Amino acid sequence: MSATDFLVFDLDGTISDPVAGIGRSINHALERCGYPTIAEHEVSAFVGPPLDRTFRSIVGPVTDARIVELVARYRERYADVGFSENVLYPGIAEALQRLDEAGVALGVCTSKPAGFAERILRLFNIRDHFRFISGGDIGIAKVDQLASLLAEGRVAPSSTMIGDRAIDVMAAKANGMVSVGVLWGHGSRAELQAAAPDFLLESPFQLLEHAALT
Repeated sequence: MSATDFLVFDLDGTISDPVAGIGRSINHALERCGYPTIAEHEVSAFVGPPLDRTFRSIVGPVTDARIVELVARYRERYADVGFSENVLYPGIAEALQRLDEAGVALGVCTSKPAGFAERILRLFNIRDHFRFISGGDIGIAKVDQLASLLAEGRVAPSSTMIGDRAIDVMAAKANGMVSVGVLWGHGSRAELQAAAPDFLLESPFQLLEHAALT
């Protein structure tokens, strides 16, 4: 695949809302490893960042081995049922279809493993809109995922990263890409404005405006 001007989407908080599955899977891991669970209202803050960072912020200083154990416990529930607890954001399916039909190159760059992303996108019958999925893992930052895509020639520097958290915006900026923040996910307006994206969108319909399809 030659480099082209892709629209690269974050998954959690941008395409679908994963808060139920993530929260229940975090608490599954915490219970299995002997830690107190977190409240439902706390989960939103952990949608987006890599799992190892999430668990370190919840349980405090622990060994790398304990983090690996927590992540493994999380994934055993997420693989079983958590991935299916996602909810597609209203308007996303229609926007993706319009973009794809117009020949806009679409990709996904997510902190979760690619296998989980594949299952979620197929759950909503939108996998075929995307030409690639870049998945993450423990110790892999989104800024490094984008750098790898650029180094491999899979996307161009003029490609756009679209996400709901500051980490998405900052990863794009660090790689010289166009950055788009979206306000329908879990990142607040204040968080995104502080990261200073090139564009800030209020609704999925504005993805079409961004791509000049309206």
